[in-house]
Amino acid sequence: MNQLYFTINLNKFGEVRKQIETENKSFINTVVLFIICALALSGFIGYVNNSLQKKVSSRKKYLKSIENELKNYEAKGEYLSSGDLKKLAKLSSDRIFWSKKLVALPEVTSKKIAITDFSFKRGILSLNGITKVNKDEKEITLIKTFIDDIKNNEEFKRDFPEIRYVKSRKDKEKGVDIYRFQIDCVSNEKVGRK
Repeated sequence: MNQLYFTINLNKFGEVRKQIETENKSFINTVVLFIICALALSGFIGYVNNSLQKKVSSRKKYLKSIENELKNYEAKGEYLSSGDLKKLAKLSSDRIFWSKKLVALPEVTSKKIAITDFSFKRGILSLNGITKVNKDEKEITLIKTFIDDIKNNEEFKRDFPEIRYVKSRKDKEKGVDIYRFQIDCVSNEKVGRK
């Protein structure tokens, strides 16, 4: 015999209640988490705001001190102190007129030498150049003549009392043998002369 069985859940109300309690706990956990995040975020914003307020305050103080200094200078603007005059004289005597140097450089450079680049750092003018390797003439003699021409030029002599040979090497450029070299012109400031 085949018998049919039916199951009737008489505790339907208990399952619904359990589901509502689970949803309430989930809702409460979400609300608590949201409140914690909101408090953390507001604390972080408060910290950043406080930090920015301190920076703004320090900048205002700094600006105020600069404005006070400017007022002092404006008040003394008609009179130059001896210290100011000495600084002005030093600035005037220590400066190098580069346009005159750039005009003088081709005058001291022979046709057998090409200046490839130059730089001025820490009181030293570095001249980098090349010359073609020639069997009839020694390259070092050509470079020595170039150094002597720089030493004898009034424009260079005035601001660069010391001219020195730094380095050189043979090289090949597009199938042509060349000689690369560097010469340093040392300024009055670096040498210590006035």
